[in-house]
Amino acid sequence: MAIYDLVVIGSGPAGEKGAAQAAYFGKRVALVEKEPDLGGAAANTGTLPSKTLRETALYLSGFRQRGLYGVELALKREATVRDFLFRERLVKETERERIARNLERHHVEVHRGRASFVDDRTVAVRSSEGGESRLTGSVFLIATGSSPHRSATIPFDDPRVYDSDTILQLSEIPPSMAVIGGGVIGCEYACMFAALGIRVTLVEGRDILLPFLDGEFSLALRERMVRMGIALAMPGTVESVDAAGQNLTLKLGSGGEVSVRTMLVASGRSGNTAGLNLESLGIKLGKRGHIEVNERYQTAVPHIYAAGDVVGFPALAATSMEQARIAMVHAFDLKYKTSLAPILPYGIYTIPEISMAGETEESLRQKKVDYVAGRATYAANARGQIIGDGGGLLKLLFRREDMRLLGVHVIGEQASELVHIGLTALLTGSGADLFIQTCYNYPTLSETYKYATYDALGRRGAPPS
Repeated sequence: MAIYDLVVIGSGPAGEKGAAQAAYFGKRVALVEKEPDLGGAAANTGTLPSKTLRETALYLSGFRQRGLYGVELALKREATVRDFLFRERLVKETERERIARNLERHHVEVHRGRASFVDDRTVAVRSSEGGESRLTGSVFLIATGSSPHRSATIPFDDPRVYDSDTILQLSEIPPSMAVIGGGVIGCEYACMFAALGIRVTLVEGRDILLPFLDGEFSLALRERMVRMGIALAMPGTVESVDAAGQNLTLKLGSGGEVSVRTMLVASGRSGNTAGLNLESLGIKLGKRGHIEVNERYQTAVPHIYAAGDVVGFPALAATSMEQARIAMVHAFDLKYKTSLAPILPYGIYTIPEISMAGETEESLRQKKVDYVAGRATYAANARGQIIGDGGGLLKLLFRREDMRLLGVHVIGEQASELVHIGLTALLTGSGADLFIQTCYNYPTLSETYKYATYDALGRRGAPPS
């Protein structure tokens, strides 16, 4: 029986970074992975593959260039799924290799197989060949991630029905698709496939897309999706699916029907906790198998920690990494970063991208904070003109009293990069003066920060609109 300071279960963003954090400080670390490839959903079925597919869709379809250079481009009809997934495979392979090198560099011992707790200090690891080994640890980190939630009303045994993990197994570029669920994953894939010329219908139970966004940006996304040709069934639910014909026929709660060649179900995710034997240790699980943790990411058993998608919201790769690092700092008293950043960025890779950090106009009104909003459009920005993104927008929210920045919202090309300027200002408590004093390169989208600030200063004397 091998004895370790730390045993990590799962090699996704949380598992990899938690293992590396402890190993960096001299701890003996073992990592258990049941899948043949390292990296979890982020590297293999989720974050990186979907974002790579998005770029491929934009490239193959000529979506970014349509009309930009006076030439109308369209997806070549002979393009195949192999073309569509080529770059995605290369990115996955590169990321898997990077993770393996990182674990090796930190002398983390990788064990292949399914882990299950024997007691609170021991896990049994069963290999695919049937062998079993046991690992003893002083500390454990559960970083097993999540899987798509599957409703019993959907015929997932039909080869035309996909979830966000199996969509990469698409055998052809279909003429039509229904996307069930208008969350982040559903909206991202709906945009991606619409860019390829697929007729997409998005079915969402709420009447607002991504309600956590600032309302102005949620509405802007909806308008852009409709302009792309995406049909929105909102609010809508799928009551049943008839798979008898060439097409799938979806009966909606409204009484209407949608006929499509394929469907993608993106109705949330469940924590990968089955088989870990956590209940016998007294570790509490939520409704969808998510592990309950405290602010240090400890479970009900103090030396067993959990981080990443398996603990639920916000279930982002970036926050998962940070959660695991912080958990290990507390577990081993490493005198390092002890808490998650108080403000987190959100990046949504729809077409166009949307990113945000901090407060929305709705949250500020709810809190009765007197604020002023400043806007700058890509259309009035030289770089925005060059790249042809006339619909891009940066909105900054300032506290009226002292013009301290409270929120930043971006829609358009490079939104998930551009938001970090505002995020840094939020974390340092900076305000309008920072953007006025800064000299930005020209022509750049970053300049929008200065002009959005000028706009806010000009509106400061008027009530928020």
